[in-house]
Amino acid sequence: MAFWWPLLVLGFAYSICRFLLMLIPPNVPSIDVDTSDVLDEGNQTQDNSFIYIPRRIRQTDKVQCYEPATMKYLGFFPALTPDEVKERVSQARKAQKIWAKSSFKQRRQFLRILLKYIIENQDLICEISSRDTGKTMVDASLGEIMTTCEKITWLLSEGERWLKPEYRCSGRSMLHKTAKVEFYPLGVIGAIVSWNYPFHNIFNPMLAAVFSGNGIVIKVSEHASWSGCFYLRIIQSALAAVGASENLVDVITGFAETGEALVSSVDKIIFVGSPGVGKMIMKKASETLIPVTLELGGKDAFIVCEDADVPHVAQVAVRAALQSSGQNCAGAERFYVHRDIYNSFVAAVVKIVKSVMAGPPLVRKFDMGAMCMPDHTEKLHGLVNDAIEKGAEIAGRGSFGNLGTDAVDQFFPPTVLINVDHTMLIMQEETFGPIMPIMKFDNDEEVIMLANDSKYGLGCAVFSGNQRRAKKIASRIQCGVAAINDFASTYMCQSLPFGGVKHSGFGRFAGIEGLRACCLVKSVVEDRWWPYVKTIIPKPIQYPVADDAFELQKSLVDALYGLNIWERLRAFISVIKTLTEQTSRPSTTRRKD
Repeated sequence: MAFWWPLLVLGFAYSICRFLLMLIPPNVPSIDVDTSDVLDEGNQTQDNSFIYIPRRIRQTDKVQCYEPATMKYLGFFPALTPDEVKERVSQARKAQKIWAKSSFKQRRQFLRILLKYIIENQDLICEISSRDTGKTMVDASLGEIMTTCEKITWLLSEGERWLKPEYRCSGRSMLHKTAKVEFYPLGVIGAIVSWNYPFHNIFNPMLAAVFSGNGIVIKVSEHASWSGCFYLRIIQSALAAVGASENLVDVITGFAETGEALVSSVDKIIFVGSPGVGKMIMKKASETLIPVTLELGGKDAFIVCEDADVPHVAQVAVRAALQSSGQNCAGAERFYVHRDIYNSFVAAVVKIVKSVMAGPPLVRKFDMGAMCMPDHTEKLHGLVNDAIEKGAEIAGRGSFGNLGTDAVDQFFPPTVLINVDHTMLIMQEETFGPIMPIMKFDNDEEVIMLANDSKYGLGCAVFSGNQRRAKKIASRIQCGVAAINDFASTYMCQSLPFGGVKHSGFGRFAGIEGLRACCLVKSVVEDRWWPYVKTIIPKPIQYPVADDAFELQKSLVDALYGLNIWERLRAFISVIKTLTEQTSRPSTTRRKD
């Protein structure tokens, strides 16, 4: 007891000190970001604003920006030429060479400054995301703010740990060596991101890239350029606050030509978008043989077993289908419900959906905003009509609020479809819309087969009163992320990798895997007891090799990897014997060529 008592006291004192240190707020400077041209009182949305009418022939030199909910004009940004893109990457590369030498302390301070600004300016960030994409403030907070704050917090807590050299087993033949993996920044990473989460889609790759010592150039979608260019100001202000070059992170705007030039100029490309464009990205990246991470969307299965809590799961299901105004990212798009509870589940879902109202996203009373993509409502109507023609029925729909005189056809009512099957396009094509197609199943084997009957494989959610059963079903579904009795919880665990299989892409971002994917992974072996113990080539296998060199090598393999200790011991004695005999032989016994 006398020995353990001081250790207990020290441990208790250490815990108290750690707790007291937690009460002291960190010294994090504030940053000032110019918002004069993005707030409602800014001139772009008042005197100089007008309703934007998209041209039939798209301009190739400008990216026109407007609010999808009202079509109010927000401004324009240049569509950068390939030479301009290469110049931006070149500037980022110069800044990265300096940043690569930065300390983790400096990188953490950069993250803390960002976190402080995000927390203090949630209304501003969500409003800008809402205006540029049509999503509601609540959806912007859930999908943009919370996920980004969680990623920053995880990097602050564990990021340095996973980028430090990691020691590995050196094996039997290299016992006198240390083996480790070291992680070095790749250089400048390129990211081409989608429009559905403009804030998080910029911050997600940027945080991992910068914390691991890289620079990054991000091409934002032409459908969300206005918000993306404002969010860059936040990042560059935080970089300046820690003494880093603002060129370390850049956001570029443009169309396909701009994206192709980015792929040709960087050291790795991260792409979030459609499978068709993903294939073109791969083809372009093959020219310079740079690594590629592709996140290409999905057609996630939402499975409800007969022993699930129907009222609870119905609420989760509607949120899963309608999140971000139907602009799903890893959103559920196919719903499979056991036949025994099918009617009660549909009734519960329809009741909720009928209470959902779509309307101007900045008006707090609406649950859904506008579709961001132009003409996307026409595609959704086509999918619904195809399903109805093949036997599906509309079980219920939400409603529209007062859209106002300036509103355009950018809204689609939340819709519940029943009696669907896999012959319908709605069950095969990625929807990106507030539609819930609900299909019956009879048993676990059938629902697993149905869930896997898709070219996509991003995520799934399985609900059952028996957690073991839900886990068993999820384990057999071909996808990259799975939630048990929950939806999208995997993405809120930022220690986990995110990505899919099949046409949902490959590679991972987020988590340890995503952080290390921004690095050159280098294997390093060195002498453990240098200079006293070194690798020595046995004399029989020195050039020119002796006649019995192969016999020695066989015995050495047996000594190191024999299946039991006696075989290895006999082989070891044989090795010693051969080496001893070789030493005592005259040099003339060596084989001559």
